[in-house]
Amino acid sequence: MSTLTGANSVLTLSFAGLYDAPVTIQGYALDDAFKSESVPQAETRMGVDGRLSAGKIFSPYKITIMIQPDSPSLAIFETLRTTQDAVVDVFEASGVIFLPSIGMQYTLIRGFLTSAHPFPDVKKLFEPMPYEFTWNLITSAPIGF
Repeated sequence: MSTLTGANSVLTLSFAGLYDAPVTIQGYALDDAFKSESVPQAETRMGVDGRLSAGKIFSPYKITIMIQPDSPSLAIFETLRTTQDAVVDVFEASGVIFLPSIGMQYTLIRGFLTSAHPFPDVKKLFEPMPYEFTWNLITSAPIGF
């Protein structure tokens, strides 16, 4: 039976040339573990006669991963960010999101770290750190957990 819990979700990422084997990410933020943005799927035009036409367009997919500052996975993201700065280049990522409670898996294809904070916001408690990735494609498939 499906539930709506995100507590059993699993995210694995790999970065070609840096972390070649998939790494399971741990220590997400409480309310925003990871989230995606809406992706345009078609472009439309209305003719002068009122007939709507459409065409498929390709758009990048964005996901923001929110990591607690005390997460054991923070080192992975910080190593990625600082190594990209040092080598003045980027590392291609791939990954999989497993959502057993709803029986779905999402495959993340050809992504890149496109935005990151250099340190957590300092408040009474340190705020989660957002890492934004832009992906070429994200596919979905049912899983049988």
